[in-house]
Order: sequence, then structure tokens, then C-alpha cells
Amino acid sequence: MLKDSDISPPAQSRYVRSGAVAVCSGVLTSDDVRRIDSEHLWHPYSGFPSTTTPLVVDSASGVRLTLADGRQLVDGMSSWWAAVHGYRHPVLDAAARDQLDRMSHVMFGGLTHAPAARLAELLVSITPAGLDKVFLADSGSVSVEVAVKIALQYWRGRGESGRTKLLTWRGGYHGDTFAPMSVCDPDGGMHRLWTGVLAQQVFAPAPPAASDAAGIAAYVAEFEQVLAAHANDVAAIIVEPIVQGAGGMRFHDARLLVELRRLADEYGVLLIFDEIATGFGRTGELFAADHAGIAPDIMCVGKALTGGYMTLAATLCTTEVAETVSSSEAGGLMHGPTFMGNPLACAIAVASVELLLSRDWRAEVAAVADVLTERLEPARSLPGVADVRVLGGIGVIELTGAVDMARATAVAVDAGVWLRPFGRLVYAMPPYVCTEADVAAIADAMVAVARDHT
Repeated sequence: MLKDSDISPPAQSRYVRSGAVAVCSGVLTSDDVRRIDSEHLWHPYSGFPSTTTPLVVDSASGVRLTLADGRQLVDGMSSWWAAVHGYRHPVLDAAARDQLDRMSHVMFGGLTHAPAARLAELLVSITPAGLDKVFLADSGSVSVEVAVKIALQYWRGRGESGRTKLLTWRGGYHGDTFAPMSVCDPDGGMHRLWTGVLAQQVFAPAPPAASDAAGIAAYVAEFEQVLAAHANDVAAIIVEPIVQGAGGMRFHDARLLVELRRLADEYGVLLIFDEIATGFGRTGELFAADHAGIAPDIMCVGKALTGGYMTLAATLCTTEVAETVSSSEAGGLMHGPTFMGNPLACAIAVASVELLLSRDWRAEVAAVADVLTERLEPARSLPGVADVRVLGGIGVIELTGAVDMARATAVAVDAGVWLRPFGRLVYAMPPYVCTEADVAAIADAMVAVARDHT
């Protein structure tokens, strides 16, 4: 058996492969990072050679990113909507250190541990009533994959294996693996490249932004027509409740969710809510489903689950759904990631959720919304702006034309803010712990980007 004294640190060395020399230890300069990055690293939704040069981040603390050149940027993105407590929060740092002293990982097959048990108990206690079975996934996309598998296996357990279709509304985004891609918008979404390869799902029109009763009734009737036409094929309805995120940052009325619950019950199909972006307070309620006071049969959460510290997501479902899945010919849900239930991620998730609940998060999100609403107002009068909208901790300026990513980033960075626009959208989802001045800086940078594009 190895003793601690038998383990020595690796020596400083260089590896040589195919004539290339790579430093395997030691400090990299900013130029080293940029060079290695450009030669070897894929970035999200990018190619080789990259059309942009990423900024090199040296550290992050509070709500600020510190670049390698010393500049500090207020983070308007919460690192893609996850870092709701900011960075290097002492409570989350302590949770990570404490768990590392016990174990960083152990397989979840045939084993269990306190962090997973505590997280499951916590999620069941705060999510909509009836969601009491928890599958711990390793990313948001995987949690949607699992939700789809659950829905399909549910109907196999019911002896109706012909129910293989998912019904969703257009304009959605659910992730980048194949099952989630199949329920993203098939025409305007980023995954239309895969048309003909993905499973063919059923799409209703995009939900309306209008909140008048007549408009809602008209849309629900249209949605029901689509459902009725595929009533024998549909396994589940799947939507992003209240906010369609990466598909366009569109908001819709909570009464639509009530109607979806009614239609799912009436037609005997499952209802799946993808709350990966909306969960843990982002919309002003703990979960977007809470705006409607209803519960889905299956729900996905992620992103803010660990406060941005670790990759972790969860798929929750009702006991009836779980037991029916388990009665199918497979005898259980056929999915099991290597890092399922990772103890380190679970421990941090418990600390993150408890930290959120210990603060007046509603007041924090409301304060973010108030500042965004006030400071984004000047954008409404700009000629190239189609819409300005705010919901909870989400602020959006929609342009009439496409955003120039490089220009937009440069304008925001010059203002001391980190933004990541896409499509026609300049948007922000700030950490909840931002000060009024922080949120004002973010909003002002958004307006500056919009003005630069007009």
C-alpha cells in the first residue's frame, strides 16, 4: 500500500509529440494561453480558426472577472446564468473544501452518500408538489435527455410503446445533445443543421407574448388542435416555462402553463418543464412553475443549482411516473453517467441552495429587475431596437438586426462589463448579489451596445 511519503509531486518537464513542445507544468503567460487556446481548444459554438480572440481571465471574485491584463469586468451573464451568488463565495468555498477532505468522487452504482441524500431531500422539499424522485445528472442537456427517456419508458411501462413523440412549441431551446436538440426550434434554432437526423417531434406555434385573455384562449385552442391531431403518438409535452431562454429570451403568460397542465391531463400525456435556466429564483419565483401554481410530471433543473461552481443538474418526477418506468421491460431507468451524484458537486449544490434560501432572494431579484427596468428604458427610443423587456433577473434589448459579437463585446468591455449577446439580443442575467451600481453598469453597457448598432 502506498504511503503519503511515497507520493512525490511531478517534476517540471516538457512533453514532445510530433515535433511540438508543450509545457506540462509551470506558469503560462497570457500569450501562452492565447496561443494554446487558438491552436487546440474548441469554444462553445465556434470553429477553427476562431473568428474571435477570447479574453484571458485570471480570477473571479464577487461579481467581477479579473482579466490577465488587470482589467475588471462586472459579470452581466452569471457565467451563463449559473453564478447567482457571484464568485469565491465563502460559504461555497468552505463547502468545497470540506467535501474535498472527505471524498471528491465515488461511483453512484451500488453506493450512496450524504451529499446526494441531502440534495435529493432538499430538491423534493422546494420544487412543486409531487416531484419526489430525483435523478442526478451531469449537465442540463443530460437532464433533458433523461427526462425524454423517462417519458418514453413510462409509456412502455404502460404498454403503449407507440407513444414516442414529444410536443413542444416553437422558439424553444433545450440543450445540445440529440434528444434535447430534437425539441429545439426546428427552423430558427441553432440545431436546424441536423434536420433529417434528429427524431421528428411535433411542434405547435410559439407562445404569444401578449397576456390578454382572448389572445391566450386563441393560442390554447391552436395548441390543442396540434395535440389532438397527434393524441395517440405524443408521450409528453415539453416546454421552458415563462421564459424561452437561448431560443430568443421570450416571455409568456403563466396562464399558458395552467392550460398546458389541463391539456396534458385531458389528453393523458405527461408534462415536462425544463427549468434549467429559470430555476432557483431567476424569474422572481423560486421556479417558473410557481407563477402558475402548478406542478409538471417531470422537471429539469441545473445551471444555478451549484451556484456556478460545478456541473450538475437534476431530473425530478412523480412517484407514479418513476414506478411506471420501473415496471417496463428494462426494470428501471436505463441511464447512469460515470459522474452521477458526484459528492463534491452535490455538497456544493446543497450549500448553494441553502445559501439562496437563507437570504431574501426575492428582494435581491426584485432589486435587479427594478434597476434593469429603469436603466434599459432609454434603449426603447433607439431606431434599431425592436423591444426592451425585463422579467425578474433577466433584461433584454432585442434589436431589429443581428448583433456583431466582436463589436458588442468590445463596447461592453470598454464600459467595464462582460456581456455575451447572441442573435438579435443584447441581454443580461446578473448575479443576484450585484449592488445597484453593478446592475446599473450592466444595463448602461447594454444600452451602449444597442446604441452602437443603430
